[in-house]
Parts: sequence; structure tokens; C-alpha cells
Amino acid sequence: MVKNGVVLGFDLEGHSTKNAGDDEGRALCAAISSAAYMTANTITDVIGDEADVKVSEGAMSLRVKTPSPETEAVLKGLKLHLSELQKLYGKRLIITEV
Repeated sequence: MVKNGVVLGFDLEGHSTKNAGDDEGRALCAAISSAAYMTANTITDVIGDEADVKVSEGAMSLRVKTPSPETEAVLKGLKLHLSELQKLYGKRLIITEV
């Protein structure tokens, strides 16, 4: 999520669950989930910015009201990481920006 050029968070949804029927789907799910948790934990527990984090089966969202420059860098890093995964997994990963 971007507002006035500032990255405020992300929404992830619809990725495969651990019960996915194929190894590639499970690998992609694990990569995305790990990156999302590392991003959320770094923002809240290492940097110390307040964030609203919601997690449910196959979905995760994070919103930071006032991101520090460090948090914005971490969120940009997540975006880059997901973009690189998209190059590897093609249509299995769709990135939409709002």
C-alpha cells in the first residue's frame, strides 16, 4: 500500500496453504510467508514502529500509520523480494499495487 509516495504496508492473500497439492505451490507459499513475517517482525520488534498486523489462513496484512525511513526501506525490500519471486514463478504470483 502506497500513499503520497510513501509505502505504508502490504496485503497478501490467496497463496497456497501447507496442504497445496504440489511442491512448487508449497515452496512459493513458504517463501512468501517467511518474507512477510520477517518484514512484520522487523518493523514492529526491531525498528519499533507501530503497525496493525492481521493474519489468517492464506492472508496477511500490515499497515503502519507513520513509517520511519527504516520501515519504508524494509517494505521496499519486501516488494523487491516478491518481484524477484514473480520472475521465478510467473503467473503463480500476481502483484497488485494500491
